[in-house]
Amino acid sequence: MSGQSANPATLPVLITRPEPQASRFAADLALAEPRARPVIAPLMRTEFLAPDLPQGPFAALILTSEAGAEAAARLGGLSRAWPETAFCVGDRTARVAQEAGFHALSAGGTASDLTELVRRQAGPGPLLWLRGREIARDIAQDLRQQGREVVSLVVYAQDAAPPTDEMSRLLLAPGPLVVPVFSPRSARLLAAALPGHVQAELCPVAISRAALSALPPALQAGAIVAETPDGPGMIGGIRRVIASRLP
Repeated sequence: MSGQSANPATLPVLITRPEPQASRFAADLALAEPRARPVIAPLMRTEFLAPDLPQGPFAALILTSEAGAEAAARLGGLSRAWPETAFCVGDRTARVAQEAGFHALSAGGTASDLTELVRRQAGPGPLLWLRGREIARDIAQDLRQQGREVVSLVVYAQDAAPPTDEMSRLLLAPGPLVVPVFSPRSARLLAAALPGHVQAELCPVAISRAALSALPPALQAGAIVAETPDGPGMIGGIRRVIASRLP
């Protein structure tokens, strides 16, 4: 949805998520808020890996991202004799896991919600966490402190991507620019991508307090945090920003 012409009745929303999440979020945002003008400019590219799989059996999978769920499907899913149950951080991750054939249980929120769900519902036996190379929180350590055995397996990487030309143009143009921030790493990559003389009025919408804290102090001051740590919560935050900037 990048490349749209400027419209004084809309505000640009810079979406730096990797694909395909960026395009899907842009489409959801456009449906929910006609005054938003989504501009897709990913600052990460997802690369799926093919690691040696650890010996099981495992009581359940732990999935903390949609990419982890897709990696489970790419690695063979249930054909690998993996467990049928997958504990998922949120609804979208659970949906992808379910489509791959797993019995997916969604924590519906944060990493803390996920560890609590595992504590309450996981049966005995070791757990297998399929994760990215970079993580915001060590779920395995949290669960080990609860007495669970957890094997952590890196199944994808998200390498930094350079800013697009359109992103650079927007940052150097005066006027409000809404910037959704979906993770602490996204906040750091955004900060690294900013040119020396930003002209835009950046309006960050952070998915969590952790993502907010990873922003530079100058951006934290004008940022808001989504009411819920998910796509609908982020869209709600963006709508609040747009409502405060447009009549």
